[in-house]
Amino acid sequence: MKITKLEIIPISTPLRRPIVMGGGTVTAIHSIILKIHTDEGLVGFSDSGDTSSWYRGETQDSMAAMIGDFFAPQILLGEDPTKIEKIVGRMDIMARDNNQAKATVDFALHDLVGKILETPVYNLLGGKTIDRVPLGLVLSAGKPEVLIPDCLAILKEGYSFLKIKTGNATLKEDVATIAAVREAVGYDVNLFIDVNGFWTYDQALNTIRALEKFNLSMIEQPLPAWDIEGMARLRGKVATPIYADESAQELHHLMDIINRRAADGLMIKTQKAGGLVKSKRWLTMARLANMPVICGCMVGSGLEASPATHLLVADDWIARFPQENAGPLHIHDVLNSGSITDDLALNGPRFEGGFLYPNDGPGLGIDINEDLLQRLITPGKSIRVITA
Repeated sequence: MKITKLEIIPISTPLRRPIVMGGGTVTAIHSIILKIHTDEGLVGFSDSGDTSSWYRGETQDSMAAMIGDFFAPQILLGEDPTKIEKIVGRMDIMARDNNQAKATVDFALHDLVGKILETPVYNLLGGKTIDRVPLGLVLSAGKPEVLIPDCLAILKEGYSFLKIKTGNATLKEDVATIAAVREAVGYDVNLFIDVNGFWTYDQALNTIRALEKFNLSMIEQPLPAWDIEGMARLRGKVATPIYADESAQELHHLMDIINRRAADGLMIKTQKAGGLVKSKRWLTMARLANMPVICGCMVGSGLEASPATHLLVADDWIARFPQENAGPLHIHDVLNSGSITDDLALNGPRFEGGFLYPNDGPGLGIDINEDLLQRLITPGKSIRVITA
C-alpha cells in the first residue's frame, strides 16, 4: 500500500463562548483537516486543532506549507503509510520545530494504519490500560459572578478538577477571583490556575504566596517558556506545586526541567509533542522522573480530541491521572457530548459524567461531517490537493 494523495483543508470554527486568557480572547478555532489517501482506497483523517501563534508559533498557512511543500512531496507520497516511525524520523530531520504540523501527519497515519489493520488506535499504542479517562475542565479568565455558576455546574456533572485561566485586568483581581471561587466550591475540590507564562518572576512569587491560603492543587506555567531557571528558583520558594506546559516541549526541554528540578508535574499536548509516536517518548521521560502528567488540547473537533483520547486510555503512566482533553466541549460550550449536535466528527469520543471514552471503531473511529466541513472552510482560503 502506498500514499497517493493528500488534502489539506483550512477551517475556522466559531466558539459558542469566547475563551479569555492572558494571551488575549479566542473567538474561533483556526485549524486544518488533513486527509491522507492510499492506492487501495483507504483514507486517514486528522484535525490539527487550533493554531495558536503565541503558543506554538504555527498557523494554518505555515502548517499547510510544511505539509504540502515539504513533507508530502519529499517524504509521504509513494511511501508505505504503515512505516510511521520512519516517517516521523524523516520529518524531524527535514524540519526543526513545526511539531503541530508533524503531529497532524502522525495522527492521520495512525488513523490510516488502524483502518488497515481493522483495529482502534489504542491497540496500536499497546491496548487499553483503562476504559475511561477522568476529566477536569478549563475555564476562561473572568469575574466570580460568571465563573462560580460554571464551576458548580462542572462539579455537579462529575468532573475531577477545575482549572481557571488568569488574565483579569490586575493580579489583585485574579487573586480575588480565586478567593471567591474557592469559597463557593469548598476546600476539598482540586482547583488549578493556568498563567500561560505571562507573569514576571516577582509577579509570580508575590501572587503565588498571596494564593497559598486558598490551597491550590497546581499552578501551571507561571513564567515564560524560556525561563526554566526562574521556574526552579520559584519552585524552591513556594508551597504550591508548579506544572510546566510551554516550557515542556521537546525531549531536551524535559531533561532540562527534570535536571533543574523546575517543576512538580508536566502538561502535555500531543500536538506540542509532535504526534503520538513522540508523545510516547515524552511520557517515558516523565515516568522516569516520576512526574505526573496532565494532557490538554489545542481545542478542536471530536477528530482533534480522538488521538489524545486513544493515548490516554493506552499509556499506563498518564492513565493514572485526571486529564483535560475536552476540545469539543469548549467549542460547543457544553458539559457532555450528548449536547453536541453539529460537530465535525459524526461519532467522536464520548464525554459523559465527567469522563472521556475513546472511539472503538477502526483507526480513530471517526466519520467526518462532509457538509459541515465545506461550510467551515476558512474565508479567503482554499483546499490544497497534493499528488505524486
